[in-house]
Amino acid sequence: MDGNPMNTGKCPVMHGSHTSTASQNTDWWPSALNFDILHQHDAKTTPYGADFDYRAELQKLDVEALKADVRKLMVESQEWWPADWGSYVGMFARVAWHAAGSYRLADGRGGGGTGNQRFAPLNSWPDNVNTDKGRRLLWPIKKKYGNKISWADLMILSGTIAYEVAGLKTFGFAFGREDIWHPEKDTYWGAEREWLAESDNRYEDVTKPETMDNPLAAVQMGLIYVNPEGVNGKPDPMATAAQVRETFARMAMNDEETAALAAGGHTIGKCHGNGKAEDLSPEPEAADPEFQGVGWMKTNGRGIGRDTMVSGIEGAWTTNPTKWDMGYFDMLFGHEWELRKSPAGAWQWEPVDIKEEDMPADVEDPSIRRMPIMTDADMAMKVDPAYRAICEKFMADPAYFDDCFARAWFKLTHRDMGPKARYFGPDVPAEDLIWQDPVPAGNTGYDVEAVKAKIAATDLTLAELVTTAWDSARTFRGSDMRGGANGARIRLAPQKDWEGNEPARLQKVLSVLEPIAAETGASLADVIVLAGNVGIERGLQAAGMELTVPFAPGRGDATDEMTDAPSFDALEPIHDGFRNWLKRDYSVNPEELLLDRAQLMGLTAPEMVVLLGGLRVLGANHGGSKLGVLTDREGALTQDFFVNVTDMCYRWTKTDEGTYEIRDRKTDAVRWTASRLDVVFGSNSILRSYVELYAQDDNAEKFARDFVAAWTKVMNADRFDLAA
Repeated sequence: MDGNPMNTGKCPVMHGSHTSTASQNTDWWPSALNFDILHQHDAKTTPYGADFDYRAELQKLDVEALKADVRKLMVESQEWWPADWGSYVGMFARVAWHAAGSYRLADGRGGGGTGNQRFAPLNSWPDNVNTDKGRRLLWPIKKKYGNKISWADLMILSGTIAYEVAGLKTFGFAFGREDIWHPEKDTYWGAEREWLAESDNRYEDVTKPETMDNPLAAVQMGLIYVNPEGVNGKPDPMATAAQVRETFARMAMNDEETAALAAGGHTIGKCHGNGKAEDLSPEPEAADPEFQGVGWMKTNGRGIGRDTMVSGIEGAWTTNPTKWDMGYFDMLFGHEWELRKSPAGAWQWEPVDIKEEDMPADVEDPSIRRMPIMTDADMAMKVDPAYRAICEKFMADPAYFDDCFARAWFKLTHRDMGPKARYFGPDVPAEDLIWQDPVPAGNTGYDVEAVKAKIAATDLTLAELVTTAWDSARTFRGSDMRGGANGARIRLAPQKDWEGNEPARLQKVLSVLEPIAAETGASLADVIVLAGNVGIERGLQAAGMELTVPFAPGRGDATDEMTDAPSFDALEPIHDGFRNWLKRDYSVNPEELLLDRAQLMGLTAPEMVVLLGGLRVLGANHGGSKLGVLTDREGALTQDFFVNVTDMCYRWTKTDEGTYEIRDRKTDAVRWTASRLDVVFGSNSILRSYVELYAQDDNAEKFARDFVAAWTKVMNADRFDLAA
């Protein structure tokens, strides 16, 4: 066969659309900007109507009945996929763990908050083998409760209930995760094109875990955390310990939380490696239609029960793998271990000597005892001095271990949900946790107009008002719902010292706004946003427009004690195309960085364009730079940026410094200077289409209204109390 579809022996048919991702029109230009990341998850992808409100559906949910059904599922083994020892607790702990465990702190992407484990690439990662079976086991429950429970919530709930059934007193659970309906297009999982390619591909030096590419956390493509056999599959517990520490730190976990999760995660369940990987059917995304989206099925032999194949490692960690106990520590620290190969040929650690009664039973026949195992990551808990000391503390105080794991599990499974205002349900813990970025409720009873009048009466410039509000709000990340203007954390460490926030200018503005907040009873967070609104309205008036920028009072002011300062380092802007600023010269083009920032902020392409053009003419550039301020009326919220970008009276010339001069074609006089990012708004066909829209003579009012709407969206992005 020569590959020509006309020569396959099948009838040719007119097929004029790209119905496969194998090739795209844009493949001709592989460096083209990916605007899909701004357009994903729009109204066209969801089967629910515009009026669907998941939180309202949750109000109808019989939570106790749902939990009872999930508990029942845990002990009702299904013939098509039998439960190990008659219990699915290990299965569902893993489903939830692997859904939540893809979270990384650097950009807040990943995690279990969207139900993304249903889609590629996560549903087909080598580390997620057989999580598809877990979702099929959950389907009857999802079908029963329908719209009242999302897949995202159900998967995480199943893992939490698994631990409860095993005997752990969990810390709590919150509903509130909404499903997506197609694969995420924004998340960068690595540059490799091969599953489980060696770790060297994502490290400058694989012996120095801190050199892993940002924002990645997993050590290899297709893994959730680390390679269980060791670094690049070579057992070395101390080297693995270093990778474990870095990987979990990139998930916002400290050493104690990491040790608790490692021990607690391996207290129940087992590894499956009784077979050969080559005997399995392809992963779900590559499987033939008759497999119905189920992957990794044994193509010869049983492939279930004791003959299941997953990671290649074979065995349980504890004597009683369906019970929550201290068995992990008893096994790990009560025996000496040596390297052996599993039936699948994977490296695993097995006891040098062990009593038969201490061995776990066979998953199908309780009269048969099987050898327990440890992975290289488990051995790291024993040989690394810091992890060992923590484990010894746990062993001396089992109740402390229970609490540490319960809290770490809650953090693992809720870290990407944002603040407690987004939580729902009867089991939401009353305790405020610092990683939830708590913010006290703000006052709503003050006179908003009086506050605006006081701000307007100050000597602060329009640019100072607008940039301070923008800098306060731009930290918001829709990936994990962190950051934003609520809390006024811009006045606290570390944000007050970030270069992107221009500390000297920031302190000048805050010193003026803080007394206004104190005098009026408004929070400083509200006053900062109001100050930005005052600046926008001033710019509108200068452009001949009379519009009021919407405002909702009620933001609170966080304190240092409420702020996990180190975790906010990940939110520091090292670039902001909206203010024409780069902290340094990066290998990634500024237009790509702008798209990434806009996507995290939850902006659409038109919103991104209208905000950038408006902020340019308002003079909101970092450091007062004039690059891209394509107007003779700086401070007036006009269409001038768009008009001048599209005006063929000018030509653009690149300078030796990498900036651009906009020259009059007739006189050759330099009218303005611009950055590469500014120039791209005229050169990129998609961006230019939006720029042309806002440059049209009949769209002056549309531009102003669209800018105000997008500005308000940014200011209110973290106001989850308004949506509640």
